[in-house]
Amino acid sequence: MPEYKAPIRDIKFVMQELFDCDNHYQKLGYEDASLDMVDAIINEAAKFTEQVIAPINQSGDEQGCTWNDGEVTTPDGFKEAYQQYVEGGWPTLAQNVDFGGQGLPHSLNTAITELFSSANHSFAMYPGLSHGALATIEAHGSEQQKNQFIPKLVEGSWTGTMCLTEAHCGTDLGMLRTKAELNDDGSYSLTGSKIFISAGEHDLSDNIVHIVIARIPGSPQGSKGISLFIVPKFNITDDGAISDRNAVSCGSIEHKMGINANATCVINFDGAKGYLIGEINRGLNCMFTFMNVARLGVATEGVAAAEASFQGALAYAKDRLQMRSLSGVKNPDGPADAIIVHPDVRRMLLTQKSIAEGGRALIAYLAQLVDIGHASTCEEEKAAAETKLALLTPIAKAFLTELGLECTSHGVQVFGGHGFIKEWGMEQLMRDTKISCLYEGTTGIQALDLLARKILGSKGKILKAFGSEVTKFCLENAEDDAMQEFIQPIMSFGGDWQKMTEKVGEKAMQNPDEIGAASVDYLMYSGYLTLAYFWAKMAKVAQDKLSQGTDEEAFYQAKIKTARFYFQRILPRAKGHAACVENGGESMMALDADDFSF
Repeated sequence: MPEYKAPIRDIKFVMQELFDCDNHYQKLGYEDASLDMVDAIINEAAKFTEQVIAPINQSGDEQGCTWNDGEVTTPDGFKEAYQQYVEGGWPTLAQNVDFGGQGLPHSLNTAITELFSSANHSFAMYPGLSHGALATIEAHGSEQQKNQFIPKLVEGSWTGTMCLTEAHCGTDLGMLRTKAELNDDGSYSLTGSKIFISAGEHDLSDNIVHIVIARIPGSPQGSKGISLFIVPKFNITDDGAISDRNAVSCGSIEHKMGINANATCVINFDGAKGYLIGEINRGLNCMFTFMNVARLGVATEGVAAAEASFQGALAYAKDRLQMRSLSGVKNPDGPADAIIVHPDVRRMLLTQKSIAEGGRALIAYLAQLVDIGHASTCEEEKAAAETKLALLTPIAKAFLTELGLECTSHGVQVFGGHGFIKEWGMEQLMRDTKISCLYEGTTGIQALDLLARKILGSKGKILKAFGSEVTKFCLENAEDDAMQEFIQPIMSFGGDWQKMTEKVGEKAMQNPDEIGAASVDYLMYSGYLTLAYFWAKMAKVAQDKLSQGTDEEAFYQAKIKTARFYFQRILPRAKGHAACVENGGESMMALDADDFSF
């Protein structure tokens, strides 16, 4: 199993040098988030992930969760690790001080989240879902609900879930059958069954707070009749203390491809007591608070997977001897050269490195936008941040998880036959990562959200804020000879992005299916270009550091060389996606359903 090491230096590069987190935090009033504090927290998180969470990753996968008469037991070591997580104050890091949180920035917590996910994807999901439950209750709950539920969720003694999917409907939530009937005391009785509920039942926390969508009798059919409810595993008193067991039970746990140490549950509600959040029939609107938090978290999982697989592949490639280099012997004292000398192995390693580091920059940028939304006192600045988040969240979620999965495949490939063997841990990374492309909206759903709802729905206006930022950066560096290898492609691809958007819009007016036909390729094109922008920014920082003089020359030179690899070997993929968009959807829709028979 690869020994995970937190990429502290690169995290600090992104936070402190690329995005100047110190100035960002002070401007927003996060006075406690000094550079010394940020460094100390990241260093402690690194120790926790390396020494506590990572060692139970492979054993957790092998043992898995066990179900017995509705009760779920997590693998050996998970309960103890979670207790250390709570005792260390990690759940409280970025939470509201009014409810017992530390009030530190979301972007700092996001950096820590990557470490947890890289070290142990299954473990990280248990507390990760609580953040979405917290955000939903804080944004839409009543004062009583906030006081009853949030403090325990903040401290981590309670955890949260999101209950959307039912056996007969996945993405089409308007088809749900779970019903909520009003009780005399103002609460509701929920009846129905939900599937695929991550962390839906376990032995880590004292209570589990389910955020559940259901339909109140008499509500409209479809998504317009969805309401949102808080349904705890154990009922609680008015002052938030645990009372009797609610009519919520785990019918079974799923047998899955990956994330075996996280309980994915069938949750049954048999007249369970729940509490309405927000307005009747506005549940889906409230639910998007949870889903948007979750989508950024899943995008981070893609980066985490790329990083973990890169680390394992790199260590193996430096050690494994196989064949001689075509350009001459590199290891004359050995029977063969280390496989890292071979160009194809370099291709895979640099793909992993460029996606992990580029994705880390994109996630850090988005997390700072979330900081602005939470803490800025300037409404114009907050609105601009929300617009960029609306554009980039579906790109980050889909693009980074698809590329994260590719990177785990490269990790297996670098190991060759050994990568297919469980003891090395590389195949686990691949199995664990596939789910990130699926939950919180599949790649296709994210692509439709981006192209149909965000881009075409705004008539392209949503591109303006981010596009202007990219253009400004390019113009500022237009006379910098060292930057031309990065600036010119961005300008060219950016112009094509705009033209592509206009053409898809024109086709869609004639045939709406053109949107679905173009959407995934459009999103992937957008992702490659977006990451190119952040790689160009990183190259600029590295060049400036080198010109100023530094004792970390190798680190900054590696940044520039990796940026060059991304632009020469990864960014050109976007042209293929552009060609697919240009060719339209006619060939996709030409076959009748019966013609697919075999």
